[in-house]
Amino acid sequence: MHIRQRRSALYMPGANKRALEKAQTLPADSLILDLEDSVAPAAKAAARDQVCGVIREHVYAKREVVVRINALDTSWGADDLAAVCEAGPDAILVPKISGSADVANVFTRMGGLRGQNIALWLMIETPRAVLEIGAIAQMRTQFPTLATFVIGANDLAKETGAALSPGRAAILPWLSQIVLGARAYGLGVIDSVYNDHADIEGFRAECAQARELGMDGKSLIHPSQITPCNEIFSPSSEEIAWARKISAAFESPENARLGVISVDGKMIERLHLDMAKRVLAIVAIHDDEAKTQT
Repeated sequence: MHIRQRRSALYMPGANKRALEKAQTLPADSLILDLEDSVAPAAKAAARDQVCGVIREHVYAKREVVVRINALDTSWGADDLAAVCEAGPDAILVPKISGSADVANVFTRMGGLRGQNIALWLMIETPRAVLEIGAIAQMRTQFPTLATFVIGANDLAKETGAALSPGRAAILPWLSQIVLGARAYGLGVIDSVYNDHADIEGFRAECAQARELGMDGKSLIHPSQITPCNEIFSPSSEEIAWARKISAAFESPENARLGVISVDGKMIERLHLDMAKRVLAIVAIHDDEAKTQT
C-alpha cells in the first residue's frame, strides 16, 4: 500500500530567501512555496525566479514540494504557471477555484506547458467552490493528477461573513462537505491555517477537529506548528495496537477466507482490515524515516 503523508503542509514565503533555506531542515511533510498572499506585488517576479531556482536545486530531500501560484486571472498567474511547470515541483496549488471549468482551464494550460505530470492541488476558498465541490472533485475522472484540496477558511469567512470562532461551528457543514466531495473521488484534503501561531492549545484542538472530520493534515504558517500537527495526525499507540490485532486476526488460518470475524467481542469486517493496513503502512513510513535519521 503506497501512502504519502500530508500531515503538515507549511507555507513558506517565496520572496524570503532565508525562509526557503530554513525549510531544508524542517520536518514538515509538504512545503508550500508561496507566490500569492505572502508576496508583495512588487516582489512577485523575483519571488517566482527564486522559487523556481530552489526547485531545480532539489534541496528538500524527500519532502513534497508544492508551489502556490497567483490566480490565473491576475497579471502574474500565467507567468507563474509557465515558470513553475518548467521548474517541475511535485505539485502546483492554484487559488480561487470556483468550478469545474476552472479546473479544466488549468489542466489545458498545464498540458500546453508540458506540466501534465505535475500533481494539481486546489484552494477551496470561495462559496461557489463549496457549492460545486462534487463537480470539482469529479474532474479527477478526466485528470488523474488532480490530487488534493486545501481549505481556505479565512477567505470563506471573508466572503460569507461567517465567524471563525473556536470550534468553527459556523463553517463545520462546509468543511464536512469538502471532505465528502474529495473522498468520493479519492482526493486528499488539507485543513486551513490556524492564524494565531502562539496559541498552541487552540491549534492542537483545531488539528484534532480536522482529523475527526477525516482530513489528512493541516496547512501551517509557522514552524512551531509542525511537531504538534505531525503528532495529532499520526496514529496513536492505541490505534497502532488495534491495527496490529485486526491484521493478525485476519491472517490466522481459520479467518483467512472469512468476511466477518469477532475480535474482543466485536464484529470486525474486512473494511476494518483495510483501515488497519493503512495505519500500519503509516507506521512503516515512520520507521523508515527514523532509520534514515540515525
